[in-house]
Amino acid sequence: MEIKTAEFSVSSPMVSLCPKDTKPEYAFIGRSNVGKSSLINMLCRNKKLAKTSSTPGKTLLINHFIINKEWYLVDLPGYGFAKRSKKEVQRLDQMIRGYILEREQLVNVFVLVDVRLEPQAIDLEFINWLGLSGVPFSIVFTKADKLTGAKVRANVEAYKKKMLETWEEMPPHFITSAEKNEGRQELLDYIEKINKEIA
Repeated sequence: MEIKTAEFSVSSPMVSLCPKDTKPEYAFIGRSNVGKSSLINMLCRNKKLAKTSSTPGKTLLINHFIINKEWYLVDLPGYGFAKRSKKEVQRLDQMIRGYILEREQLVNVFVLVDVRLEPQAIDLEFINWLGLSGVPFSIVFTKADKLTGAKVRANVEAYKKKMLETWEEMPPHFITSAEKNEGRQELLDYIEKINKEIA
């Protein structure tokens, strides 16, 4: 797949206000500083599409981008340690879970994980919740350019080993670098494959 057009559609504070449309949706989510906006911009080859920030946790709404007029890329708020009040954290959590569980158009959730870190409890908890909820998802390892190839492979293997303690098999996973465009085509081809299957 090649992305010819990528346009911002709408930001919504709750699932009921998301686009009244039946096009397939692919959601991207991860901890607050995992490089989500950079990855989205790399996929769409538009550095200004998703707002990147040096302050983690800037995404506070459900952001829809229409891709090739055929499907939506959905930028969800991050979870994790961004400085938020307890009330705000609860609101964001409800919004995220409401969208993931209630949005019929949602086809796949891409969970972004920083490949430099050992498996984080907060990521594993979220992944396990997706599994228990029956939500199709994939894992996207980010920031691969920050390590050697051997270290990236070792860290991915460590993640697999950790997941296989509770999972029968590893979900689809991708290794990416927004800096070096790594993993871009694999991700887009995967989305295209799913779109063809559900057409």
